[in-house]
Amino acid sequence: MTDFAVKYAAKLAGVGLCAEGEPFFVVQDAELAFSHAGDQRQGVAVAAIQGLGAAALLIARPIGACQMTVLALAEEALASGAGFVVPGDCETRTFLHDLPVVRGLDAPGLIEALSRRKGCIVVADGQALLAAAGSVSPEQAFVTASSMAFACFVAYFAKHLRDLRAGTMTEARRAVFAAIRAQLDQDMARLPGEMPELLPGPFADEDQARAAMVQAGRFVVEYGLVDSSFGNVSCRQMAPSGELLLISQTGSSLDELGGCIDPCRFDGASCVGLTASSELTAHRAIYDGGPALAILHGHPRFAVILSMDCERLDCPGLGECHRACATPRGFTTDAGLDIPIVPGEVGTGPFGLCNTLPPALNQGQGRPGAIVYGHGLFATGAVDFRAAFATLLDVERFSREEYFRRVAALDAGAGPPRRK
Repeated sequence: MTDFAVKYAAKLAGVGLCAEGEPFFVVQDAELAFSHAGDQRQGVAVAAIQGLGAAALLIARPIGACQMTVLALAEEALASGAGFVVPGDCETRTFLHDLPVVRGLDAPGLIEALSRRKGCIVVADGQALLAAAGSVSPEQAFVTASSMAFACFVAYFAKHLRDLRAGTMTEARRAVFAAIRAQLDQDMARLPGEMPELLPGPFADEDQARAAMVQAGRFVVEYGLVDSSFGNVSCRQMAPSGELLLISQTGSSLDELGGCIDPCRFDGASCVGLTASSELTAHRAIYDGGPALAILHGHPRFAVILSMDCERLDCPGLGECHRACATPRGFTTDAGLDIPIVPGEVGTGPFGLCNTLPPALNQGQGRPGAIVYGHGLFATGAVDFRAAFATLLDVERFSREEYFRRVAALDAGAGPPRRK
């Protein structure tokens, strides 16, 4: 498993979450092995993995705006006595629940926190660390750490806007926010800006469609529009055996989709869908009700943050927004894209996004995309993935700019008065 530890340590650096060579894995293989030698955290990590009986343990220090948002939330959790951070995004609700916060990097603290949750935040020497255990492989710890980073980023910016609306913002927190925004501008500069050259459709056969899916998934990750192991890609394609819904497998990394695409029959005459994305039913319903031939589902951060912002602070449905928000919401981007925001849970229950998302996308002549509350953006293409990818980019750019427009308006006095 050492090779996997090295691989996933490099992936954390590759997506800009950590500095190159910084993430530290210890893995239990035939004997203990490490992602790199000479790390000062080795003693703590070895004691923790042995105490947990895990297959892998990761300790990583995020950088940039991610470091600052994780640290701000963790320090606030410790100061309040809560001892944990509770983000409100979909992945946290279904995958992480809450994030324990530990003061100081030591084995007993890690063992206690990681025996209750997949990951935890450690505050040590004025820095925030992400710690995660994998019961089977280093990949599990990688997924947890990247999910925690995403969840904390979304939680911090969503909370800032919510507290501005409630009038509970302080000048000290405004100063922290200004520093984080300045760092975010630097972080964003490393991401590509222009549309990538995606394979044009219509695709002649299943092999071409698969190649286009692999390419689109890789670019969605490279452009920061999704964390590697979340989101999904699908394509509707005719084949000699009948019409297929090609879709990424559940838990697959979008930047490594080769061999991880399931061919699901539209007539249901196959059990391949057992390993397909958990959102297969939603994709199927979108294709059944509209003209789409390709779907990209990403988790653009500010699109998710904006979906969680609401002026109705006294709404009786607060806390259930992700399941059954009754208030129609959405926005029109600067490029004129009409993007609704809908509730919906993963799965097929009465509040499942397979029931809430397709009607929003297929209304009228069809919409280019829709955001599921706290979850992410589903974008469609009538021919290939080019239009869907352009929608992801446009919606995230608009969402980021709109977020800071709302912050500025509230800070300028359009919202509740400032508090010292």
